[in-house]
Amino acid sequence: MSMFEIYKRGQGRYVRISTFVAAMVLIVAGAWVLSSFLSGYIVTRPALIRFGAPTLLAAALALLAFRMVNRPKSADFLIGTEGEMKKVSWSSRKEVIGSTKVVIVTALILASLLFGVDYVFSKFFRWIGVMGR
Repeated sequence: MSMFEIYKRGQGRYVRISTFVAAMVLIVAGAWVLSSFLSGYIVTRPALIRFGAPTLLAAALALLAFRMVNRPKSADFLIGTEGEMKKVSWSSRKEVIGSTKVVIVTALILASLLFGVDYVFSKFFRWIGVMGR
């Protein structure tokens, strides 16, 4: 298998593309941070080193990322992941909104109960003199 050959070309396409795009976002962000870092330390040929080194590093990491998403073990994992995601039964918008309401109301009720218990205990402990005013 050559470096630029795509393993199992038609399978797991979307998850491989999204994985590569996510890696590229991280690589470009890292190159930008490296370029900013180098701007304060370079005296001779500042533009060549400040922009050239991060660009070369980003290009090398992009090739590595491409290779990793097309390596047989990684690609088989990503293909399997996409296959499993297609099997997932996703909740409808109405179900998600209803569940969110239940969680918020339950959290508010529990917070109110805890506030009440804390208030009663603090009054009790002040009354018996354990806690200061």
